[in-house]
This record gives sequence, structure tokens and C-alpha cells, in this order.
Amino acid sequence: MKKRFERIFLIVMDSVGIGEAPDAKEFGDEGANTLGSIAEAFNGLHVPELEKLGLGKIAPLKGVKNVPTPLASYGIMQEASLGKDTMTGHWEIMGLHITKPFQVFPDGFPTELLEQLKSETGRGIIGNKVASGTEILDELGEEHVKTGDLIVYTSADSVLQIAAHEEVVPLEELYDICEKARKLTLAPEYMVGRVIARPFVGEPGKWKRTANRHDYALKPFGRTVMNTLEDAGLASIALGKISDIYDGEGVTKAVRTTSNEDGMDKLAEQINTSFEGLCFLNLVDFDALYGHRRDVIGYGEAIMAFDQRLGEILPQLGDEDLLIVTADHGNDPTHTGTDHTREYVPLLVYNKGIKPVNLGKRRTFADIGATVADNFQVERPSNGTSFLTELKPE
Repeated sequence: MKKRFERIFLIVMDSVGIGEAPDAKEFGDEGANTLGSIAEAFNGLHVPELEKLGLGKIAPLKGVKNVPTPLASYGIMQEASLGKDTMTGHWEIMGLHITKPFQVFPDGFPTELLEQLKSETGRGIIGNKVASGTEILDELGEEHVKTGDLIVYTSADSVLQIAAHEEVVPLEELYDICEKARKLTLAPEYMVGRVIARPFVGEPGKWKRTANRHDYALKPFGRTVMNTLEDAGLASIALGKISDIYDGEGVTKAVRTTSNEDGMDKLAEQINTSFEGLCFLNLVDFDALYGHRRDVIGYGEAIMAFDQRLGEILPQLGDEDLLIVTADHGNDPTHTGTDHTREYVPLLVYNKGIKPVNLGKRRTFADIGATVADNFQVERPSNGTSFLTELKPE
């Protein structure tokens, strides 16, 4: 039987949630609504492309019309896994169900762990607290440059981040340090989702993080749909931080990106390249630059910029291409704190030849993975229900 679509392009708008999930209270996220809050702050969002696709049919959003005949099928997805971080969301999208949340360290990392890290690296450690990446550079950057001590910090997410100036700690050394930290944090009591190298340059008052960030993620706890695509000889192309999120598992080609704009450029390049399989893009700026920093204006502007780029991408898609646009969690920039928010995520599914339908309320992000597997006739994940048969030709 012929595959329905030769290529599936999957865009994850990192942290672009669309309203509190039913269990939001358990996560301290009652009332969170990333898109809704941003639309209110702007007194209406101008996103004509997302509007045409059917974003306004998913939930009421100020300034976004509920068009009678959208171009895409539309729905909403609830996360089944116990977490609201990037890895949990992405792993679930590709078919896994995470029942035990990754460790978080709101009071900093245990002394025993840091002593081991000092011993293995020969460098001191400063920081060791929850902090914004830019603020901690303002606070400790100068001390780091003088002493060579590593700036170690975390967030409300399950991460251990190590910042170092590229002229003080060469990149290769920083990467080696992060690999050592990754090994140490495989112990159950320290198990963080990701260790992140955060290189920077500049001088006091003018610090700038570089694009040489590198994530050291845990390997997925099971096989994902990406593994089955790779096994079947199909493409599983990872754009942006996708390869890091899955620790390279099931990735046939990895392409790094430096921003949302660069991510959309790289997506356009893949659209104009011949392949059969999946192309998976994460747009991290929404989350990293605006959500965690509670920058509602920057976030809204980034969404509108993405919408404009989406308008350029849509006409490039062929008859046998399927586009899926979704998110991995929320990060309401008007919510208390600086953490992700437990929300529903939007689901938009576009092909110029299919009749738009309401895909309803999906009970797990894994429905996307199941649909991808179903389309390419590879083994389906144990979680998720394919919506491929709901996508009927016009």
C-alpha cells in the first residue's frame, strides 16, 4: 500500500501553549494560557497565516478570527506524561510516555555532586542556584573571568547548565566538562534531563551567549518513531535542538540552527531537497528568549514573525507533503515565576489536498508519532492514536 504522504514536516513551536490543562492545578499553573495571554497583552494578535490554517477554531484568541473554512485540520492535545519540560513533551510526541518526572533542583545541586564535578574538572564552581542565563552572567561573569571557576546554575526545568567564557574555558574543554557532568548525573538521585554547555563571550556589561550551546540529554527511555523510521531506511531529519533532545537517537541527519529565523531558513532548504520521511524542527526562541524571561512583547513579536515565515513556507509544500504545527508545553509570559506552564498545545495539520476537519481533543501528544508511523507504514508506538484516516482528500 502506497504511503499517503512522501514527506512530513513537523514544527514544534517551543512552549506555545493554548490554555491550562485539566491537571494544571497539580503543577501550580491554574489560569495559564500562553497564546491567550499574549493576544490580550497585544490587544489582539496579527497572525493571518495561522488564522487561515484554523488557529482561531482551536480556542478563542483576541484578534484571531474563527474562520468558517480553515485551510488545515485542527485540534488540541493534552500531555499524558508527568512533566512539563521540553524532553518530556518531545519524547511523548514521538510515542513515549514518561511516568516519572526528571529531577529538579530548586535549591541548587547537592554539595556531593559539585565536589565530584570539581574533582573531575580541576575547576572551582560558582553560582549553584536557579537563575536566568543572562542575569547570572551579569552577576558572576566578571568573577568567572578572573578565577576560571565554572558558573553552574539550573532553572525550574530539569537542567544542569554550565556557563563559561570561550576565552577562559576553550569550547572543547567546556564540552568535556559537560560530558563528565552528564555521566555524574546518570545516578538516580541526580538524574537531570539535560546538561547544557552555555558558552559566552564579551566583557562586563556586554556579555553575549554564543550559538555554540550544546545539550547533553538522556537517551530516550525507549524506542521512538524516529528509530523505526531510521530502521526502515527513511529520513528522520532533525533541525534545531531536536537531535540534542533525543540524544541523536533515530536521527539520520542533524542540522543546527541559531534562531527561529535560521530554523525557518533551514526548513525551507529541506523542503527544496528530495527525501522520503520526517523533517522535525524545534523553534526554541519562544521559550528560551521570551517565555522564561517573561517577555510578553518579545514573545508576541516572535509569534507574528513566525507567522510571516509560515506564509512563505506554505506555497513551497508539494502535493505529497504534510505539515504539522504544534508545541511541547506552555510558558505563559504573564504567569508567576519563570517556569513552563502545564497547558494544552495546538495542533494544525495541513496538506493542500485534504479536507479540513476538527481533530478534537487528543489525549496524548503521541497521536502525532502514531500518525507519522501510520503514514510510513512502520511499527506504531504503544502510545497514541493515529489521525491519518481522519485526513480525507477534498
